[in-house]
Amino acid sequence: MFVPKYSITNKILKDIGIVEAAKEVIIHAPLVPAWEAKFRKEAIERTIHHGTHLEGNALSEEEVQDVLAGTEVVARDRDVQEVINYRNVLRFVESIQVQIGSIGIYNFTLETILEIHKLTTEKILPEQSSGKFRIRQVVIKNSQTGQISYTPPPAVEVPYLIEDLVNWINSDEAKQVHPILKAGIIHYEIARVHPFVDGNGRIARAVATLVMFLDGYDIKKFFSFEEYFDENPMKYYLTLQAVSNQLVLDTHERDLTPWLEYFTEGVAIELNRVKEKVQRISVDARIKDKLGEQVILNERQMIIMEYLHRHKSMQNKDFRKIFPDFSDDTVLRELQFLRKKGLIKKIGGTKKATYLLR
Repeated sequence: MFVPKYSITNKILKDIGIVEAAKEVIIHAPLVPAWEAKFRKEAIERTIHHGTHLEGNALSEEEVQDVLAGTEVVARDRDVQEVINYRNVLRFVESIQVQIGSIGIYNFTLETILEIHKLTTEKILPEQSSGKFRIRQVVIKNSQTGQISYTPPPAVEVPYLIEDLVNWINSDEAKQVHPILKAGIIHYEIARVHPFVDGNGRIARAVATLVMFLDGYDIKKFFSFEEYFDENPMKYYLTLQAVSNQLVLDTHERDLTPWLEYFTEGVAIELNRVKEKVQRISVDARIKDKLGEQVILNERQMIIMEYLHRHKSMQNKDFRKIFPDFSDDTVLRELQFLRKKGLIKKIGGTKKATYLLR
């Protein structure tokens, strides 16, 4: 049976502490519904862009947004299809989370991994390879030198190795592991086994994300750790390969600690980014009570609220700095709306007015 070997170092403890602190801020931040929807949408866009870019997709972040919005993009068909496919993978991951949450039973299956691969490679791989384990040996080469940097296990071992991993995910032992460490372990093992002819990185990250969600660690779906990996892809791949290339007699003797230190650091950095963004625009509980769940602020109104939370006050002279493309009358209408809702107050006459949070 698969039994991961690793140590809980001070660095891992420190980063998990950062993650937990950020998680508490994010979960309890009194955001209006429109901001929550905006954060989730941005997290999905970042996940898809960086998750596919990490494996060679040439589309820019703006082009990915256009594809997701249904706008035609002049690009390689495969690149566009990869974006569409990864969006479908994220939808599938969320549907599994909802399904498991409704019945309250956590039983991860081999078929789930195969379905994620099928969705990832639809219209990219031949049908006989999509959603199927590889049946031949593959090697990972350095794209610049052409040298072999890693040789995954033989194809005949793949089904058994992945089945072992699934059994571990469902085991009592795994239930005691912190969700971040568990996600890192799962990501590493799928990358090590390299069970498919293509798409292994996306599969590893999607499965790791799903297991975090099933453990109740979705953090409002505001995060995307793919961006951290994509900022320095060489470090991402070299850290994985350094662990996989350890000289040990038994593969289970490989020490995952360096990879888990890297992985937890990435989650900590990402959640800290999200926490800081949430803090900048979150309204206090008193204001949220006044708004109620039915009130949705538009983009300009949310920008005004964010500015007031950051700078404490706002005057007419600030309009051009905040809204260079809108007239003063437009901004004044938005301020009037927020005043009627009891969210802000006005001090002084119209031309020298100062606006404050209530």
